[in-house]
Amino acid sequence: MNAAQAFAWLRCAWPQPACAEAGAGMKRFFDMTLHHLRWVAGLPVLVGGMYGIAIAQPTTEARLPEITVHSTLGGTSLEQTPASVTVIDAEQMRERQLQVNLSESLSGVPGLQINNRQNYAQDLQLSVRGYGARSTFGLRGVRLYVDGIPATMPDGQGALSHIDIASLERVEVLRGPYSALYGNSAGGVISMYTETPEGRPSVEGGFSMGSNGQKRLSGKASGQTAQGLSYLLSASRYLTDGYRDHSAADRNVANAKLSTAIGDDSRLTLVANSMKSSAQDAQGLTWEQWQANPRQASSVAQTFNTRKTLEQSQVGATYERRLSGTHSLSLTAYAGHRSMEQYQSLPIAAQAPAGHAGGVIDMSRDYAGLDARWTGVFNDAPVPVTVTAGLAFDTMKEDRQGYENFIASQLGVKGGLRRNEDNTVTSIDPYVQATWQLAPTWSLGTGLRYSHVKFESEDRYIRAGNPDDSGSVTHSQALPVLSLSHQLTPEKTVYASAGRGFETPTFAELSYRTGSIGGLNLDLQPSASTQYEIGFRERLTGAVKGGWSAAVFHSRTSDEIVSAGASNGRTTYRNAGDTRRQGLELQADLRLAPQWKVQAAYTYLDATFREASGNAAAGNMLPGLSRQRLSLGLDYDLTPEWRLGVSAEHASKVYVNDANSATAPGYTVAAASVGYRKVMGPWTLRAFARVDNLFDRKHVGSVIVNDGNSRFFESAPGRQWMTGVSAAYQF
Repeated sequence: MNAAQAFAWLRCAWPQPACAEAGAGMKRFFDMTLHHLRWVAGLPVLVGGMYGIAIAQPTTEARLPEITVHSTLGGTSLEQTPASVTVIDAEQMRERQLQVNLSESLSGVPGLQINNRQNYAQDLQLSVRGYGARSTFGLRGVRLYVDGIPATMPDGQGALSHIDIASLERVEVLRGPYSALYGNSAGGVISMYTETPEGRPSVEGGFSMGSNGQKRLSGKASGQTAQGLSYLLSASRYLTDGYRDHSAADRNVANAKLSTAIGDDSRLTLVANSMKSSAQDAQGLTWEQWQANPRQASSVAQTFNTRKTLEQSQVGATYERRLSGTHSLSLTAYAGHRSMEQYQSLPIAAQAPAGHAGGVIDMSRDYAGLDARWTGVFNDAPVPVTVTAGLAFDTMKEDRQGYENFIASQLGVKGGLRRNEDNTVTSIDPYVQATWQLAPTWSLGTGLRYSHVKFESEDRYIRAGNPDDSGSVTHSQALPVLSLSHQLTPEKTVYASAGRGFETPTFAELSYRTGSIGGLNLDLQPSASTQYEIGFRERLTGAVKGGWSAAVFHSRTSDEIVSAGASNGRTTYRNAGDTRRQGLELQADLRLAPQWKVQAAYTYLDATFREASGNAAAGNMLPGLSRQRLSLGLDYDLTPEWRLGVSAEHASKVYVNDANSATAPGYTVAAASVGYRKVMGPWTLRAFARVDNLFDRKHVGSVIVNDGNSRFFESAPGRQWMTGVSAAYQF
């Protein structure tokens, strides 16, 4: 059976109406992807050529550490994971980086498109295999976790602004069908884990600075007491004048973690996080404005002084207990509060209709949840199996007001009340996952999650022309996952998987209806998707160490949630017809010699409307996505203290609307960096300098999908420099 036949069989084995077209459709898909698999054939040439340079350096034998993946619910080694997953460690996230945005270190993950909008009034633009690309603000379609605590609310909206990169130990990016085991909006999963320090106490302080008035101050204390209590305290402040006019920002983040063993069989971990930020909003530019001056803000941004303030605090606890050699329990509970005030640029006249919600959003959210999980290992069963079963409960209550953004002729101030409502969303998800060891080198993975999400809205602003818009809606979906993996050798694994997922609209997407009509858009339905994947992974242990992987994927989505237009700071959404996402991912992380390391990632993504919908013709590309992305990085250890690095990124053009009538051009940018690390007894000194966009290429860094004013384009900076120093002392 060849690859196309195997994929068609897998598709037909999964019950769905579209099975009849599997043979011809999947063969066309594989004809296309096999063309791009020439990259795999070319990889040894790249490695061999660079190894020829590196071979003159002295070599020492090093044992590769085993990487454990936790994102598939039951921790497995990377080699045995039947899914596409990339693990980024602390060194990759922090070395020679400003440590402000995850886009600094995750841009080299295949299948992941992550862009810094250069607008701290909005979050990063992030999508996984095309899921989440529609978002004009915040994060959609991707589940986010920090130490097992969701950074995605039960309605599917996530945020990354509170992440403290300085305290992270690793980040795992899970792509493909296995993401469905995380429930609503799991087009992909990004799990972040705070480090658990061991050994003697240490303190660290740092200062970094860069172009456009960037400054970052940080402090950190960590260690382990004689009684075994592991602790970490970290705080930072980031300030910037902004690359563009009217884009200054001030962000403060603090993070704490305590972890201790309780007896021989239990462990308790406590985490707490706080974030406060304020930022101006430069908004997007038209094509003509971007060409004339990419650093300008929109004229209305300054007229209305568009801006946003955010505050968030949360606490969480995880209790783990080993009941026996084969059974264990885990319980995670969390609670938090998030508040936001945002001033938009809506014209006074646009707010005249009685049902209009105004131009100022004043919102606060209280959220909480728990996840109870049991794991059992049954090696004596006729077919050895590991089972994980649990129940996840998440709830969020939102108090939302809307105000006019003017008082008389004064603009950009809080005026009269125009909206007042309480919104509640609750999700209850039981789940089970089992991994069956069919033979020493064959394993079968099965999983099922039943996701139940309920939205409720109580309207407290009832006036003439604005009737009671209270309402509720419930969405439920069974989410199965199936995988089969085979270890060709201890270092080589091939796998295939399939899964069914769904995504509800978020409260932000339900907030507005077209035509300035008040109330929630409760007619907006969830999208449902079916994903398939075949992948290969190899761990290299010879002269060249590291690993590489390849995956082809295919997904079909019905009732796709798309932007119906963004105008005057308000975005409405609708359900489109069927869409398709398919493509190829390649990744290599190789240690060519003790002094040389190369990283490469390539993504080909074909994401299209399969039927005409709104302004989209059948065959149009989903907006907000590059068809091809390539990332290359090379590090050289000049001495034990000095490290040099160069990197390059390429992204093809991006359509900015459903009609595919306008695009942001493709671009290629390069960066260079140098790092210094010196250990002097109990002291460790670190310093770095880097230049991004080395050749000063003018390009669009991100887009605002389907903007109603044609202000689609968010400028990326030209050549940028940054430098920093830190000192750590271990007692």
